[in-house]
Amino acid sequence: MNTGPGFVIAGFLLFLLGVHGVFVREHLLRKILAANIMGSGVFMVFLALGHGGTSSAPDPVPQAMVLTGIVVAVAFSAVAVVLAVRIQQTHGRPYLPRGGEEEK
Repeated sequence: MNTGPGFVIAGFLLFLLGVHGVFVREHLLRKILAANIMGSGVFMVFLALGHGGTSSAPDPVPQAMVLTGIVVAVAFSAVAVVLAVRIQQTHGRPYLPRGGEEEK
C-alpha cells in the first residue's frame, strides 16, 4: 500500500491552512502558529516525496533537509515570539498597528 500521495495531500492541506491563518488572523501568536503549521505541511510533503516507494529505502537528503528545517523553524518561532512580546509591550496589544492608525 502506497501512502505517499495521501501524505502529500495532507501536507498541502496543512500548508493551505497555515496560509489562511497567516492572512486572516490578526493576533500575532496565531500568525506564528500558522507559520509553524505551514512549515509542518512543507516538511510532510518533503518526507512523502523523499520516500521512494514500498521497496526502496527512503532518500536521506529530504530527511536531512527536514531536520535542518525543524531547527530553523524553532529559531524562527523563538525570535517571532520575542518580537510579538516586544510589540505587546510597546503598543499595549498583541496586534500589528495598521498603517493609518495614529500612535497614542
